[in-house]
Amino acid sequence: MKCELKRNYLENPTEFVLVGFRTSPEVQIVLFLMFLMIYLITVLGNISMLIVIKIDSRLHTPMYFFLQNLSYLDICYSTVIAPKTLATFLSKEKKISYNGCATQFFFFALFVGTEVFLLAVMAYDRFSAICSPFLYAMRMSQQACAHLVVGSYICGCINSMIQTGFTFSLHFCGENRLDHFFCDIPALLKISCVDTFVNEIVLFILSAFIIITTTTVILVSYGCILSTVLKIPSTKGRSKTFFTCSSLITVVSLLYGTVFFMYAQPGAISSPGKSKIISCVLHTYHPYVESSNL
Repeated sequence: MKCELKRNYLENPTEFVLVGFRTSPEVQIVLFLMFLMIYLITVLGNISMLIVIKIDSRLHTPMYFFLQNLSYLDICYSTVIAPKTLATFLSKEKKISYNGCATQFFFFALFVGTEVFLLAVMAYDRFSAICSPFLYAMRMSQQACAHLVVGSYICGCINSMIQTGFTFSLHFCGENRLDHFFCDIPALLKISCVDTFVNEIVLFILSAFIIITTTTVILVSYGCILSTVLKIPSTKGRSKTFFTCSSLITVVSLLYGTVFFMYAQPGAISSPGKSKIISCVLHTYHPYVESSNL
């Protein structure tokens, strides 16, 4: 008996079941159509944005270079989750392999983490353009912009590797039902059969560190922008500057609020149902808000 228990303890499932939303088949079809529409709008909207920025030479500026990368990240982020989620709505088994789950989470964490850092970079770009216009060309040279984007990817990759490594080193003892529609940390920690205290601390510290450092950059940048804008004598000039920054501020608020409630607050692990709802909010509104930057 002890040998059998030890064997089960050491075994991890070869696949997970994505429970998703416990609803009737009819509601599942409605959810499928809703998610499909959101995914198509997200992909087509961001591809259109990439094409417009590419072909219009007037948009070959640092601001739109960063926006291009933001659109690319949004396509990748959505594509990591949406196709499998759509398939589970129409499938009875709703399964994803263990390796597939780890891969999905790695890229999800990579793209979301990179996007958070890129939003901080974009705030710094607006700060440089508005508060130090004479130094803008030097600060935001083509090489500097490339380094900032690469740095965002590196930071996102480091966060993703740490989170994936800690999460998938856990034992699940045969339990494979994830109360989510994609592979995410709260749902995975919830079904682990070992103590997850260290994982929760790592999750909290990393999430808090990323949120605090990038939020500080954003708040300081926009604080300086606000101070500069209020000194502009022209009402039209103030309105134009506020409009340029408002959509980015909305995206920042939505994404950072989502990340905080999903990972950096005490109830994140104990309430995976709440995580599902917040994830849906992010999927629903993020592409629309981002597209308004053009």
